[in-house]
Amino acid sequence: MEQSNMVEQKKIAWHSPMEPPFRIAGFAWFAEERRYRRLPTAPKWKLPEAVDILADHTAGGQIQFVTNSSSLHLSVRLKGKADMYHMPPTGQCGFDCYIGPPGNKKYCATAQFKPWDQEYESKLFENYSREPRLITLNFPLYQGVEEVKVGLDHDAWVESPPAYDSTKKVVLYGTSITQGACASRPGINYSNILSRRINMEFINLGFSGSGKGEPEVARVISEIADPACLVLDYEANCVSTEQFRKTLPEFIQIFREAHPDVPILVVSRIPYAMDAHDPESARTAAERKELQRETVEARRAAGDNRIHFVDGSSYMTLEPQEISVDGIHPTDLGLMQIADGLTPIIRNLIAGSGNETPA
Repeated sequence: MEQSNMVEQKKIAWHSPMEPPFRIAGFAWFAEERRYRRLPTAPKWKLPEAVDILADHTAGGQIQFVTNSSSLHLSVRLKGKADMYHMPPTGQCGFDCYIGPPGNKKYCATAQFKPWDQEYESKLFENYSREPRLITLNFPLYQGVEEVKVGLDHDAWVESPPAYDSTKKVVLYGTSITQGACASRPGINYSNILSRRINMEFINLGFSGSGKGEPEVARVISEIADPACLVLDYEANCVSTEQFRKTLPEFIQIFREAHPDVPILVVSRIPYAMDAHDPESARTAAERKELQRETVEARRAAGDNRIHFVDGSSYMTLEPQEISVDGIHPTDLGLMQIADGLTPIIRNLIAGSGNETPA
C-alpha cells in the first residue's frame, strides 16, 4: 500500500466497521451473513449469474459512526481493480466521506489511490477539532470490497450513529443507472443523495445491464424485511418490449403478495441522447412508458391503490445530450436531477398511507 507511510501507525487505531458501535447500512442481509454484499450468497431461488456477480458490488453501502477523532484514514482491500472507460476510479472503487447530522451531511473527501490499486490506504482528513461528528462513508459503486478498516486517533472514542427516522428500508431495483454509473464518486449516486435527504436506510439493487425483472430476483427482493417502499426502474435492461410486458406485472405481483400494503413506484427510463436522433429508440421508449402506465392503472383499477407510475423524463429538465457521459449514463448533474425528482415523491409515499398519488 503506497500511502501507508502517510499514516503514523503508533498514533492511529484501526477499527473493523463490522463491529459495534459502527453501523453498516445498505446491505439487507448483512446481519445474517456479515458480508459486504447486496443479495444473499445462497438464496432460495437461483439468481442469474450476472446478478450474482454484481451483487458483490457494494453500491449503496454505508459505514456510519460518531467520533471525536481529529483524523480519519481508510485501509481498503477490493475484489478487483478499476477497469471502466467511462467511469472514474473514484466512483468505481473509491470511498467518499460526509460529515454532519441527518439532513445536513456535507461532503468532506474522497479516498485517494492509483487506478490499478486493489489495496490502498488513504487519509480522508487530519488535524480537525476534537468535537464529536457523525461520519458517513459511502462504499464503492462498481467493485466488491473484501475488507475495509477505519483508522482513527488512538485516543479517540467511537459511538453509535443516531437512529434512523424509521426502521423501514427504501428498496430500489434497477439498472446500471440505479447502481451508480457514471458517478464521479459514490456519494453522487442518486440513491446515496436520497439517503442524505431522507433519514432512512436505502437498499440499492441496481444491476448493470442485468436488471431484467426475473421472477427469481423478485422473490429474493421480496424477502427484505420491513420495506418502506419499492422503486422499480428496470425498463432499460429489458431486451424487448414483449419481455418487459411479461416481467413487469409478474414482478409486481410477487412483491405485492409478500407485502400487500407497501407502496410501489414504477419509473420509466430517463431520456437518452439517441432518442433525438434514432426514431426507433424514441418509439420504443414511448411504447414502454405507456406499458408501465397501463400496468399501474390496471392494478389501481383492480383495487391496488398503493402502486404509482412516474414518467422518468418529467424531472430531467436539462438536455439529455448535455447531462450524459455516453448518451445513456448520467453525469453527476444528471444523477442530481434524478434525486431531485424522486425526493418529494418518495417522501410523500413513505409519509402517507401509500394511497396518494405522488407529486
